[in-house]
Amino acid sequence: MPSAPSGLLDGLVGILIFSISLPATRLALAGFDPLFLTAARAAIAGIAAGGLLLALRQKRPERGDLASLAIVASGVVIGFPLLTALALRHVGAAHAAVFVGLLPLATALFGAVRAGERPSRAFWILSVLGSAVTIAYAARAANGLSAMGDGLMLAAVLICGLGYAEGGRLARRLGGWQVIAWADLLALPVSLPLVLLWIPAAPLAAPSSAWAGLAYVSLFSMLIGFVFWYRALARGGIAKVGQLQLLQPFLGFGFAALLLGEPIEPAMLAAAAAVVACVAGARRLA
Repeated sequence: MPSAPSGLLDGLVGILIFSISLPATRLALAGFDPLFLTAARAAIAGIAAGGLLLALRQKRPERGDLASLAIVASGVVIGFPLLTALALRHVGAAHAAVFVGLLPLATALFGAVRAGERPSRAFWILSVLGSAVTIAYAARAANGLSAMGDGLMLAAVLICGLGYAEGGRLARRLGGWQVIAWADLLALPVSLPLVLLWIPAAPLAAPSSAWAGLAYVSLFSMLIGFVFWYRALARGGIAKVGQLQLLQPFLGFGFAALLLGEPIEPAMLAAAAAVVACVAGARRLA
């Protein structure tokens, strides 16, 4: 079994990559419809994953793995991207971060259900505390309320937590990058026709920033980030490593400031420090 620090490092790299996803999605939505964006990012990732699997001559997954891969594809390839893209039409990135702060709990819960993990009571207490700090800070930064946007983000978090947990469980046998590659490829027969159906009348009219956002969420958010993330979940435990997601809203605010010009509050640093303390404690007590 690889060492925990190795899983921690992989998890941090994955979270760093995922933290840019919401700002990149906002950039892409400036030029593309949410339905086309979801299909396009899944199709691009599926084509890239298929080429990678073919080049490295990877063995096909067993028939019994297809159901789990379908859960992963439904959760992280189609469900979460589509629901967040739709939600971001109703709420801002800061408000969406409120719900991203719930991902660690969702991942840990599904890890207990699907992977049989049983963290300690102290772990759950610190997990809830870290989530509460994250949500409290994100709520301060949120602008406006939308029942539709909130409902879409809540659904996105639940389906993403399931996809994370299922992928982490499967990665113990198939390998981290193989899981997301096969899931991307499995979704390709659905995503590619939808690209052709939903392609805009003048796609080249979209601004370069929208194309850059699409490229990022297709290759990094849908493929490269999961190489590190699923490997981390397999090595370090779904519930334990999943707590690193508590850092994602704060990193996301930083990238939103860099890419979208959103301001950074000093309170963010204090909240981030409290979350880091909860993550460290949860990892030790898991």
